Amino acid sequence: MGATRTPRRSWIEEGLRALAAGGPEAVRIESLAQALGVTKGGFYGYFGNRDALLTEMLDTWECEVAEAVIEQVESAGGDPRAKLRRLFAIAEAPDGPTKGVAVDLAIRDWARRDPSVAERLRRLDNRRMDYLRSLFGAFCPDQDDVEVRSMIAYSLRVGNYLIAADHGARSRAEVMERTRDWLLR
Repeated sequence: MGATRTPRRSWIEEGLRALAAGGPEAVRIESLAQALGVTKGGFYGYFGNRDALLTEMLDTWECEVAEAVIEQVESAGGDPRAKLRRLFAIAEAPDGPTKGVAVDLAIRDWARRDPSVAERLRRLDNRRMDYLRSLFGAFCPDQDDVEVRSMIAYSLRVGNYLIAADHGARSRAEVMERTRDWLLR
């Protein structure tokens, strides 16, 4: 009986973990193999080289944080406000797309140094903003209001984890809840 191959998905997931922990420089075949407890030979059965893995990692991330989330929100139905509530809940879940915000932040940092990653990020941000615009636009007649709400909602998704401010007697969760309520009015 032959040895069991490490699934392709495991290499991608481990690559995303390494990316989140140390940036693209941390995504090294030998290190990934060691973390997976396998030899690096299995890597080449799936990927021609490290660049091929990086491309598949970005493809997976893009699909999981945009299309799969939109599909999940849409499949449950409801009016636009219900969809936005569901979207906010998915985005805030600790086990949400790509296991939190660490991968997103690592890719945003990587995009500052790599034009092809920057272009992917721009495409993803535009897709997410377009989806927010479609939902807010269903109940906000003013297009300026739609753009402001979409920008605030998306900025909170991207930047909330970077803000260390206190909120007086309110917790961060309370402030976020009030912000969501304000956006949905």
